[in-house]
Amino acid sequence: MQLNRLRLVNFRQHADTELAFGAGLTGIIGPNGAGKSTLLEAIGFALYGTTAARGTRDSIRRRGAPPRSTVRVELEFDLGPHHYRLNRGLNQAELYIDADPSPIANSLGAVTENVGRLLGMNRDEFFNTYFTSQKELAVMAMMTAPERAQFLSRVLGYERLRQAQAQLRGTRTALRARVETLQQSLIDEATLDTEQEAAEHRLALARESEAAIGRLVDDATAEVSRAEPVFAELHTVREQVLKLDGDLKVAEHRVEDTRTRFATLDRQLAEAVGAKDRLVALEEQLTPLPALQAERQILDHQAEQHAARNAYQEQATEIRERLSELNDRLARLPEDDSLEVAVRRSQEERDASKAASAAAEEQRTAHVRDKQDAQTKRATLVEQYRDLKAQRERVLAAGADGDCPTCGRPLGEDLDGVIELLDRQLQDVEFNGSFYKKRLEQLKSVPAEVTDAERTRLDRERAAREAEVEEQRLRDLVRQRPALVEDCRKAEARLAELTEHLAAAASAFDAARHTEVRRQIEALADVSLQAERERTLAGKAESLVVEAAAAEQALSELEADAHRLQASLAELGFTEEAFQAAQAQLADARSRLHEAEKGLIQARADISAASEAVATVTRRREERRTMLTALATAKRDLALRQELDRAFSDLRTDLNASLRPELSDLASVFVRELTNDRYSDLELDEDYLPTLMEDGQPKPVVSGGEEDVANLALRLAISQMIAERAGQPLSLLILDEIFGSLDDDRRASVVELLHSLRDKFPQVVLITHIESVREGFDRVVRVTVDQAAGVARVHEERLPEPEDAGAAA
Repeated sequence: MQLNRLRLVNFRQHADTELAFGAGLTGIIGPNGAGKSTLLEAIGFALYGTTAARGTRDSIRRRGAPPRSTVRVELEFDLGPHHYRLNRGLNQAELYIDADPSPIANSLGAVTENVGRLLGMNRDEFFNTYFTSQKELAVMAMMTAPERAQFLSRVLGYERLRQAQAQLRGTRTALRARVETLQQSLIDEATLDTEQEAAEHRLALARESEAAIGRLVDDATAEVSRAEPVFAELHTVREQVLKLDGDLKVAEHRVEDTRTRFATLDRQLAEAVGAKDRLVALEEQLTPLPALQAERQILDHQAEQHAARNAYQEQATEIRERLSELNDRLARLPEDDSLEVAVRRSQEERDASKAASAAAEEQRTAHVRDKQDAQTKRATLVEQYRDLKAQRERVLAAGADGDCPTCGRPLGEDLDGVIELLDRQLQDVEFNGSFYKKRLEQLKSVPAEVTDAERTRLDRERAAREAEVEEQRLRDLVRQRPALVEDCRKAEARLAELTEHLAAAASAFDAARHTEVRRQIEALADVSLQAERERTLAGKAESLVVEAAAAEQALSELEADAHRLQASLAELGFTEEAFQAAQAQLADARSRLHEAEKGLIQARADISAASEAVATVTRRREERRTMLTALATAKRDLALRQELDRAFSDLRTDLNASLRPELSDLASVFVRELTNDRYSDLELDEDYLPTLMEDGQPKPVVSGGEEDVANLALRLAISQMIAERAGQPLSLLILDEIFGSLDDDRRASVVELLHSLRDKFPQVVLITHIESVREGFDRVVRVTVDQAAGVARVHEERLPEPEDAGAAA
């Protein structure tokens, strides 16, 4: 893995920081609290999310950043043949590969899962191997012996053997269960012999039954053949009888209908003759009807003209009222100069409102700026206080034999002076922190000038709105004038038109006579309808005479047909008793045939079932042979996996046995280089705890610096073993503040050693606040704090060329 680019937006102290990485040894230098370690924390956050960051999600966002502002870390790195780009925020993450514009993962969980799969490490394994700080150098020392062995096995890839063995054991368990299942399911061969004998005996009995029932079917079929012709002949005669009987009933019904029709025609003829006499009396009553209808037409026309005149008068009255209303509205419209005055006043109020808003915004901005400045400065002082207090505690704990936290030399007699200096610095920071704390209390409440400016702004805005409303009202009224003038012109024209219609419309109309004529016509309407019915009835008299004569002749013919049908029915000599007897004989024969056929079907079903039973036994014999083959295969596979399980256990034992001496040899090389051969070896006991060897003898008591050297050598050895043996594509080391307890010589040895590891780790990033190691880096990145803005600043420094260094000397 090689880092290419890192960008932080609103992450911890960094507002917008971008850092380009390169090959070789890169030193990130700056004072404590400037934000150096935050750069490495951001790398962990980009790879593994909030679990790799300190504090909570809310504490990750930069202090002083606007609420809900974006928090984002962008990381670009190469891994194997691919280039990856990571974007992660508090709520969303994307992972891109090479130049593909679409992400291969686009959620927090999916990105973290993909990164862990790519790197082959979870967060703890990554931070405990390639990502190292001074306080984490002794991470293995804080583990139990089994935890140390398990940790090394996991990060070196040996854990995959255990996982493979676990999968193998799962398969072995399934095979063992399959063997047991096959053995329990295996059918006994003697049972199959018994079942086959019973099935063959059942088949023989079914075939004998089929032959006997077949003879019964033949007998029943012959009997049905004899009974069917007799029944068919009787059935034909019966059909003829039923047809003649039906025809006779139809003929009798037609005779009865014809008699009824003849009687009806005779009655209607009598009524038609009487209708002629009644028609004469009705026509005398209808004599005045034509004159009344002619008079009604004249009166209807006069009524229409009278209604039109009334409508014209109502419209003319409405238009006069509308015209009066329009003239009143025209008289109330404002003059043009009133609108100009309102426009000027509205503009003046808007200008005053803008000025008041600007003044209020200026007061509010000044207050917020003062408050944010006080918060930033107090937060910086709190961090500074913590750092100073931690330094004081470390100095006190180390005593006079301890090293200076700045220059690294033993304190000796300067211990009290350093303590006194740290106390004065703590007092100054505490004094300044109290000042800004009181200042923040003062800034909690809004100043009176801000409140007054806000109140003035609201008043001016309200006055501006009222002036705009009045201006708009006057504009609307002025715009109404052309429309009102046009409405007046149209109303006057319509009034003149209605006056002409009123002059032309007739006014004479006798409403009472109109009502009386309509009443008389309605009274004669029933008489006219009755006369029409009588006239129609009287006109049918001649046709009724002809229809009555025809009906009488048809009645005679129908009666003759009925007598002829009765004679034909008597000639057939059919009896229902003979037909029922033949039908019963045929039904009995068919029933016996049906029962015999059912028995035959059952016998054939028994043959089929018995045949299936024989086939089932044959099939179960074949299944038994198949199960015997599968059982032999399962036993062979089970034995193979048991042997593989033993082989995996032996391999893991051999690997773990060789791990500790190989790791000791690698760590010993690093110890000799870091201590200029003062210590010859670093031995690991059975619990993987390190011991420094001096002249072949273990050193029972070591200082804090020597302990850090031993732990650093062990960590470098673990990293090299991962790169060489575990197949990990990582080629990166990240070291954070590992010089704290080392003297100048050992610091130089560490830098020289890191240079010598280029073939294993082409990219090494080292964070420190110690300036003396600066010259040993390939490139230097400087991290400082912008006190005014309260944010971290990052820039790359140019290292002096060799000739520049010589000139300076």
